Amino acid sequence: MDDSNTASAFRFHGSWQEFAKIAVPNLLLTIVTLGIYRFWATTRERQYLWGKTDFIDERLEWTGTGLELFIGFIMAVVLILVPFFGIQFLTQALVLQGYTGWAAVLTFMMFGFIMYMIGIARFRALRYRLSRTYWHGIRGGSDDQGFGYGWSYIWKTFVGYLALGLLVPWSMMNLWNERWNKMSFGPHKIEAIGNYAETFKRYLLFYLTPFVLFIVALIGGVMFGQTESFGGAAVAGVLIVFIFYGALGAVALAYYAKFFRVAVEGMSLHKLDFAFPARTLDWFKLFIGDAGLYLLAALPVAVILGATGLLSSFEMPLPGESTAAFESSIVIVIVAFSVLPFALIGPFIRYRHWKFFVVHMEAYGEVNLDELTQSETVVAKHGEGLLDAFDVGAI
Repeated sequence: MDDSNTASAFRFHGSWQEFAKIAVPNLLLTIVTLGIYRFWATTRERQYLWGKTDFIDERLEWTGTGLELFIGFIMAVVLILVPFFGIQFLTQALVLQGYTGWAAVLTFMMFGFIMYMIGIARFRALRYRLSRTYWHGIRGGSDDQGFGYGWSYIWKTFVGYLALGLLVPWSMMNLWNERWNKMSFGPHKIEAIGNYAETFKRYLLFYLTPFVLFIVALIGGVMFGQTESFGGAAVAGVLIVFIFYGALGAVALAYYAKFFRVAVEGMSLHKLDFAFPARTLDWFKLFIGDAGLYLLAALPVAVILGATGLLSSFEMPLPGESTAAFESSIVIVIVAFSVLPFALIGPFIRYRHWKFFVVHMEAYGEVNLDELTQSETVVAKHGEGLLDAFDVGAI
């Protein structure tokens, strides 16, 4: 089955059936190697996704390697995670010795350092992916190391939340523009001039929604609290919670759809302009599909837990009984439903998101191949170690 989008400069030719032939062996090899193979699994996934994506008249090519990703991860563990846990132990020791002030200062510095490294992670992940993406033998990249962007990430994020969170759209758009403005593809610089003001109405709707929902929930709670039926009140309480978080999630999605649309429309490369016309409903369908995949993957997990008797022990102990079995059951169930379903469906969610991005991406203008020369930006020798360590995305 061909999933190409013939109306766009970008086209995708893959199918989930083909992708499954890569994803399933990757999962098995990752399990057998206790997670080590996942770096090579990521490389195989990207080779397929990039190779099934056309831009105008040529397929993209992913040239990154699993070894690069593995080395990047090891560097992140040694340089970031080891000092992080060391500082945690030192902070606890200071508290036990009565030096709470120094412990507070050290904790503040630690979180500042984490924020700084997350900023660098986002910048370098994008830089790495562009440097390993080829089109007509031309790649992207950046000579900037991302150290300055790390500081920008700290202070702009802080300012975004300073005025009761009302400047978050300004922070998000400015960081997006700064990150992309330091990138290039071939000999041409990428320009990003997205205007946060175009997203502010959507953000204000998201900002005010919790207050409105809280008032509605309070009124509903008072009304149902007067009922004599405990079961009815309990059901009403559960419905109120689901409505609250469902509505808040829907409004947040509406804001992000607008943000991404405005951010992409503000980007250009030489004589090319870009657009991303996906609406809120398109994003909603994407994430509903993700949720459906999660529920599908959670079903066998529930069957396995039920067969092992873990779900039957998931009961409140009687007064005076030991709570050890109950607490361990809680931990196992939470970990199982948090990790295992995502391990099973993670590759397919990445497939769906890549396809969604390519199908909705548009480009307008002209491309003169005679003007394209190879990028002279520095090529990093290792991959997205910080990206993996902090679990943040490049786009």
